[in-house]
Amino acid sequence: MTKNKTLSSSLKTDYHFDNFFKISADFICIAGFDGYFKRINPAVSKLLEYTDEELYAKPISSFVYAPDLKITIETREQVYKNKPLLNFENRYLTKSGAVVWLSWTSMPVESEKLVYAIAKNITHKKKEEEERNLLLANLTQINKELTVLSHKTSHDLKSPINNMLSVFSLIDSSKIHDPETLELIDILKLTSENLKQTLSDSIDQLIENKNINTQIEDINLKESLKEVLISIKSLVQDSKAVINVDFSAFENVAFNKAYIKSIFLNLLTNSIKYAKPETTPIIFIQSKKVNGISQLIFSDNGLGFDLDKVKNKIFGLYEKFHGNNDSNGIGLYLVYNHITSLGGRIAVESTINEGATFTISFKY
Repeated sequence: MTKNKTLSSSLKTDYHFDNFFKISADFICIAGFDGYFKRINPAVSKLLEYTDEELYAKPISSFVYAPDLKITIETREQVYKNKPLLNFENRYLTKSGAVVWLSWTSMPVESEKLVYAIAKNITHKKKEEEERNLLLANLTQINKELTVLSHKTSHDLKSPINNMLSVFSLIDSSKIHDPETLELIDILKLTSENLKQTLSDSIDQLIENKNINTQIEDINLKESLKEVLISIKSLVQDSKAVINVDFSAFENVAFNKAYIKSIFLNLLTNSIKYAKPETTPIIFIQSKKVNGISQLIFSDNGLGFDLDKVKNKIFGLYEKFHGNNDSNGIGLYLVYNHITSLGGRIAVESTINEGATFTISFKY
């Protein structure tokens, strides 16, 4: 009775292992030191599109993608020297000519002159890597072009701005008696000085970013916003924009000063630029703490977006969503990169003709 029970248990165990061999989605195979398959599971013939007979009849190397043949043979020779193989990746060619990527784990048994191997199909993973690398290459190229453009723009604008400031130094204010004219001259002079400083800061930032990581410092949001509002004072006055600010949750944040000013500048000018016709732009800027995370909330009552159509494009380079001649599709791209490059996140909520809300979550 005991003998029969042991035999039955043995048969049951063999049955389960055989079934596991057959239904596995991974390659499971036994290969000889002579370079031929000795046993394969159905997954091999299914992926490579050859019959079992065809796979047994030819050397395994004949199914390997030609560019990977040399490294495959060299690696196999190491296995024959009783060295286990872990996570070796190479390509095979299917009967229909498709290229598939496989990741192999092989264990040699020298006494049997056999190699027991399992391989996973990682073709989808390799395609994702290829797409990601292509995207990174494109982004790198775009960033290089933007850097060159920034250098060129900063350099080309320095001379006319210096000339403009020279003109202001020649104006004799004592001969001007109209208060409005004097105020306009002061605004123009201050704007020109701020523009010169902004260009100088931009050049310094470009040089700094080329050599070291972006500098993080304790930034006062109120002061940074004030500097930006001074630089666009005329735009705010002409638009009659109402800007409500509440930094009561926190007023300081660890960030890059040039970046935070650029974020304020782009979001503010966009809210004014894309205000609804015949409607006063109303803008809310506030700090907020959510689960210990510092957030900056920026909202307006402007034209908004159709998120179902543009949600994957909002922060793309050169993307435009409204027919404004002054739009270049760079502002939100810069905002997104300033934030994400320092480990932060930005989210947007919007409805057409009901404005937009940007939520910036800082890393620090």
